[in-house]
Amino acid sequence: MSGLTLSVETQNAIRELVTRYPERRAALIPALLLVQKEVGALPDEVQVKVAELLDLPPTQVREVVSFYPMMRTKPVGKCHIQVCRTLSCAMRGSRTLVKKLEEELHIHAGETTADGMFTVATIECLAGCGSAPAMLVNDEYVENADWAKMETILNQVRKGAKPV
Repeated sequence: MSGLTLSVETQNAIRELVTRYPERRAALIPALLLVQKEVGALPDEVQVKVAELLDLPPTQVREVVSFYPMMRTKPVGKCHIQVCRTLSCAMRGSRTLVKKLEEELHIHAGETTADGMFTVATIECLAGCGSAPAMLVNDEYVENADWAKMETILNQVRKGAKPV
């Protein structure tokens, strides 16, 4: 491994997680989320380290990381904006919101601004059909998203404040 070291706290937390489940593989998602929180993403080298800690084949870890959208293989910006793209949200303006974000930030969905401040992504259903469009901003749920709300969030982040 090329120098990846997880904190002792994270390694101990993963060891403790394993004791809660009847099989080691069952601790995989919580372990990945702990590691992602510490490292910021789950690139191949990190996945191999998690596999070692859980005594699992690296392919099993890759399968989980590639399946679940909350698992990231690349770091995201300080403000991670995930806009729902499913039918109800699309019908209520999520596509327009994403296009405006792309224009404002000079990036495409799935990219991060050069300064590392913003990442824009589309995501599948957030179960907010009744208050669409829905989005997550740094894992905070936002309903009835529109450009006015988005401008407020962008300005807050640019000023160094918490976005939501």
